[in-house]
Amino acid sequence: MTVPPLLSDTALIFGRYARATLRSKFQILFGVLMPLLYLFFFGPLLTGMPLGSHGSSWQVLVPGLLLQLALFGASFAGFAVIIENNWGVLERMRVTPVSRLALLLGRVLRDSALFVFQAVLLVLAALVMGLRAPLAGVLIGFAFVALLTLSLASLSYALAMKVRTPQGFGPAINALAMPSMLLSGLMLPMTLAPTWLDVLSHFMPFRYLVDAVRDAYLGAYATTTMLYGALVAAGFAVLAVTVGTRVFRTAGA
Repeated sequence: MTVPPLLSDTALIFGRYARATLRSKFQILFGVLMPLLYLFFFGPLLTGMPLGSHGSSWQVLVPGLLLQLALFGASFAGFAVIIENNWGVLERMRVTPVSRLALLLGRVLRDSALFVFQAVLLVLAALVMGLRAPLAGVLIGFAFVALLTLSLASLSYALAMKVRTPQGFGPAINALAMPSMLLSGLMLPMTLAPTWLDVLSHFMPFRYLVDAVRDAYLGAYATTTMLYGALVAAGFAVLAVTVGTRVFRTAGA
């Protein structure tokens, strides 16, 4: 049985970057450092506080930290493309018969696998701190991390292909990532915010993902919040991969 070229090309690119990641233990562990600091030093402050949720403070905080991990990690993934472009790696890939879509998919699938692994480490640490959540809810949380990583990494690579310099890329990502974090309710539910801020946060798509994962950690799966979160995550992933693929093709990557 012949493997479709897209699948074989994607597996080839994924394997290349996965092997590079496995050789860098620093890269694997450093990405989860910031969420772990929030978990250890911020999480205990929330214990016993009324957070507008039926669950524990850990069931509110940990879902937000999982998506924070994907938000900041995947958003800055484009730095790797800028480095490769400066070193001529992309130029050499361009003359191969590898599918342009595979060049993107191989990268973002590696990113998704990396951040899901880091999410597992974060959840294990949270269990030690006192988190209690159903296994199905935890697995759903990992699925949302994978989808968000897929989306943001695709857009990050696309932006890196356009900007092409670290000096322009870094500030652009920070200008987008910080408001996204603050308006998504990653640290605390936006229902605690003033009405105007709560209303404004509904225009931020990441909020629906955070609320859905929090429902999952409570064991509430058949809810409108979960439905909205799944639809937004899937739609955002399709849009981001489409944009990323188009930029890779037109840029000759």
